[in-house]
Amino acid sequence: MAHPLVDQLRFTRSEWRRALRGTPPEDALQRLGPMNSIGWIVGHLAWQEQRYWLARRTGELVVPELDDLVGNGRPASTPPLQPMLRAWTTVTTAVDPWLDAIDADALGSLLPPPGGRRSVGDSIHRVTYHYWFHIGEILAIRQVLGHPRLPEFVGNTLETRAPYRAA
Repeated sequence: MAHPLVDQLRFTRSEWRRALRGTPPEDALQRLGPMNSIGWIVGHLAWQEQRYWLARRTGELVVPELDDLVGNGRPASTPPLQPMLRAWTTVTTAVDPWLDAIDADALGSLLPPPGGRRSVGDSIHRVTYHYWFHIGEILAIRQVLGHPRLPEFVGNTLETRAPYRAA
């Protein structure tokens, strides 16, 4: 059984996918003012998980082009949605076995450089909250673009998919 913090990350990922559901590919290319495009957001979250859970731990980059395309500090871009979803799936598939094995000791260990000095547990928090930030951004973009029937609140599966349980 995964650690409760990992369950929360996985639930958040499912809510992120719910926010993306039904996004037309052409709308994922839109960049409204200073907001990111939805395609960029998808790639950016794949980039962060790859950076934290693969590159910093093992040096592995399963989708190396993410660094230049959607990494922090890179120029704005509007990558297509489907390739970014495939990149995200590739990264999370590579990451999930490690997440499944995390225990309390691992949560307290530090991620190796480069990057901020953070524990694995703090990093899982950071990634989870980063998803929630971008869920709001995705839904705001979709609302401005006139998409109907968007999710309005955290899904009803929270208590079954990521219930409170003591660590």
